[in-house]
Amino acid sequence: MTDLIRVSDANGVRTLRFDRADKKNAITRAMYSAMADGLEEANARSDIRVVVIAGGEGCFSAGNDLMDFMEAPPHIGGGETPPVERFMMALMMCEKPVIAAVDGLAVGIGTTLLLHCDLVYATERALFTTPFVNLALAPEYGSSQILPGIVGRAVASEMLLLGAKWDARKAEAKNLINAVLPTEGFDAAVMEIAQQITQLAPGAVKTAKMLINLPPEDIKDRIVREGGLFAEQLRTNEFKEAVTAFMERRAPDFSKFG
Repeated sequence: MTDLIRVSDANGVRTLRFDRADKKNAITRAMYSAMADGLEEANARSDIRVVVIAGGEGCFSAGNDLMDFMEAPPHIGGGETPPVERFMMALMMCEKPVIAAVDGLAVGIGTTLLLHCDLVYATERALFTTPFVNLALAPEYGSSQILPGIVGRAVASEMLLLGAKWDARKAEAKNLINAVLPTEGFDAAVMEIAQQITQLAPGAVKTAKMLINLPPEDIKDRIVREGGLFAEQLRTNEFKEAVTAFMERRAPDFSKFG
């Protein structure tokens, strides 16, 4: 649908890369559709173990292309699901771990999509801002609920009310991202982390991600839920391979499991 999203698969990792440098990777409807397609396909393929969402050198995404959105505002007129909503749901529902690699500017949904990724890494030149109110708009993509849960209500208000700009170190300190990595070799460093996940038991990874993303529940109910899933994993071939590898003092091989 668009050549502004580059899709590449290598060694169990699918990379979805914004490729619109002349517009600072501002996201159009076509780009959202391509991202949704890429995520949905990755979720359905057993050979894809991890998804990486990345931008270009020095710019992750300037957020929505406002002119494109004004031509066809989402949720107006009913009918077909808007591309941005397709993307949002595809990212939220992806059962595979999703890693975001942020180098440079991350504006609006360029920041809020990170709240739906499992791991987020950034370079020193990353800059995060959510200027929705500044543009007379409301926060989106669940950020008004998720962000206060991560950083607290007062700090979330700094971003969502004032449109504050956070550098990478502040984002790391406030738990918006996992770590700041060197700019040189950034893509390779993120790929190395992704490769670590591809070596893990895919069923166990899927189960762990599902549990982490469940809504809060009574802790006793969660313990029972975890116990049931733990017992299920004990009966899997993945577990048998893990135990056999341990006994044989070798690395387990989960490549045959999907």
